[in-house]
Amino acid sequence: MFHGWSKGFSPSVQVCPVQLPGRENRLMEAPFSRLSLLVQKLSQVLVHLMDVPYAFFGHSMGGLISFELIRELRRQQRHLPAHYFVSGNRAPQLASRTTPLHQLPGPLFVKEVVRRYNGIPAVVLQSEELTKIFLPVLKADVELIETYAYTAEEPLNCPITAFGGLQDSQVSQDELAAWRDQTHGAFTFRMFPGDHFYLNEARETLLRAISLELTSKL
Repeated sequence: MFHGWSKGFSPSVQVCPVQLPGRENRLMEAPFSRLSLLVQKLSQVLVHLMDVPYAFFGHSMGGLISFELIRELRRQQRHLPAHYFVSGNRAPQLASRTTPLHQLPGPLFVKEVVRRYNGIPAVVLQSEELTKIFLPVLKADVELIETYAYTAEEPLNCPITAFGGLQDSQVSQDELAAWRDQTHGAFTFRMFPGDHFYLNEARETLLRAISLELTSKL
């Protein structure tokens, strides 16, 4: 999803995608199914990148991970991001509108993930072997989200920008707008045509919007 993003920014901005266990060249590593454990690990391995001004961008589950990572860095009194971009994720203080999925048996789980998010490539769905390979990762991701318990803390000081897809059935504009309660800084949000994975089709427009914010922050 983030391949080629560096071409959308000026040379002064370095894009550093985070490759979580269970994906692509880390496919054989066990994925995380608890957010607290993942955040602790990320706070350790990313700290060497935080000696310069930086920002976080997180889409869907990545938005929740980024948010809790910022709060963990604050508890550790680390250098915090100049800006936080969250995409396709409802504000964490809001209760989920959907029933849990992660304990469903494999076929029902896959069917429901496809119905809700439309995020599994057809080539995977058409192959029983590929489905078996990716199913543990999908289940771990969904379990990570569904077992997350929000704890109220002081709002962040960094500005927050929330992005979303106009046709996203999982995250409404009101749920995105509620991120304003998570910052003492400036808050903006913007919607793009598309569903939960709008950022694939709207990449150029999205990167321009991010660039405008980064120009004044980094």
